[in-house]
Amino acid sequence: MKKIQLRPGKERSLVKRHPWVFESSIARGGGDSGETVRVESADGQFLAWAAFSPQSLIRLRAWSFDEAERIDAAFFRRRIAKAVAMRTRLAIASDAWRLIHGEADGLPGLVVDRYGDTLVAQFGSAGAERWKAVIADALLAETGLARLYERSDAQAREWEGLPAQTGWLRGEGETALTIQEHDWQLTLDVAEGHKTGYYLDQRDSRKRFADAVKQYGCQTVLNCFSYTGGFSVAALAGGASQVVSVDSSGPALERAKAHVALNGFDAARHEAWDADVNATLRRCLQEGRRFDAIVLDPPKFAPTAAHAERASRAYKDINRLAFMLLNEGGLLYTFSCSGGIAPDLFHKIVAGAGLDAGVDGYIVERLAAAADHPQTVCFPEGDYLKGLGILKR
Repeated sequence: MKKIQLRPGKERSLVKRHPWVFESSIARGGGDSGETVRVESADGQFLAWAAFSPQSLIRLRAWSFDEAERIDAAFFRRRIAKAVAMRTRLAIASDAWRLIHGEADGLPGLVVDRYGDTLVAQFGSAGAERWKAVIADALLAETGLARLYERSDAQAREWEGLPAQTGWLRGEGETALTIQEHDWQLTLDVAEGHKTGYYLDQRDSRKRFADAVKQYGCQTVLNCFSYTGGFSVAALAGGASQVVSVDSSGPALERAKAHVALNGFDAARHEAWDADVNATLRRCLQEGRRFDAIVLDPPKFAPTAAHAERASRAYKDINRLAFMLLNEGGLLYTFSCSGGIAPDLFHKIVAGAGLDAGVDGYIVERLAAAADHPQTVCFPEGDYLKGLGILKR
């Protein structure tokens, strides 16, 4: 077993069971891509078994902090079984959910979503890639399913020095699927959609928004960065009389319109605007158009903390415009999925946007990823999705 020795004082993160070790913390040692190595402190004390990634800034990702544990096929079967068991205890109102959530489930770099009878996996680290075949077999064994599609095409692969890979790993069939979420039906294509096909992490927030639209009597709703219209369907289910979906993807908007029809809503209650969100917000302001509720669910503006300053300006601008477009007593559901923007910083950004807009509001909800996308005590970076539900005063 190859050994990696850390610089003096650099063992603190592993002692606290944080799974990452950066390149600058390593004194000596190495390994092949994805190879399991023994990680030791400067004085030779065992710290963890980890996967080595020779090209990534995150040079080590810990599999286990137990010196007696062996990283083999049985290890991955145990970890996957534990993750599956955790999800069975959750009251998930859907037949689609996050099955493996990377570091939170002790499997760094691995993301697996279940859509009905189909699994979709992203192998985003050198370690996960090295054990791909073993992991695929374990996933099917623990779930009893026969189909596993690979969507290893996220940017993280590039940082790991790995090529993008997509296609069926186990089984085959149609990639276009229909899922049930709460009382709604939604469609996706696991070969083409964002992430593994859909944004499952917003499942609970979509239901909360539907309930809020009903509770506060919101009739006109603007859904920005709407993708395939999940929040638009939620708004219609909540009783909104007119919903506008705004996105820069024509195909996504076509699917949003299909979702409106699939769930039995009158097409006249929904408009789809293929447009830039920032330009649309400004145009609505100029035209004097106002809304009872607005959703801001933008893409990741700050992938790391290094991008936080620039991202903060972007978040502030769209929230400022949204505040100005809300009717009195209107509802703003605003989100950030940027890991580089902490929840307290996001709150400050939104507060600054309200100040610039001359608007205050009541925070009626704090929102996060659904429980099948868990955050753990030892890995605060897992707290990537945060949101606020605000009533304009």
